[in-house]
Amino acid sequence: MGAPRVLRSAVEHLEKGDWQAAHEIVQKDEDSALSCWAHGIVHVMEGDLANARYWYGEAKRPFPKDYSVAAEVAALKEAL
Repeated sequence: MGAPRVLRSAVEHLEKGDWQAAHEIVQKDEDSALSCWAHGIVHVMEGDLANARYWYGEAKRPFPKDYSVAAEVAALKEAL
């Protein structure tokens, strides 16, 4: 199972609101910018904004001012 396929699985979990399952996947890949972005989304969903901002930084992405989980997940899915 290649990295993009694994990340697609994490995105599917995010779309369902299952951040715990997505977290299990993305925490295994801390080198990929897309995985770090997904990790940031996970922590927003969890309610840990400080950690989310950290992961957005690791992904080299600005943390959106008007945050929308749905919009971020859709953008991540498009980036895959």
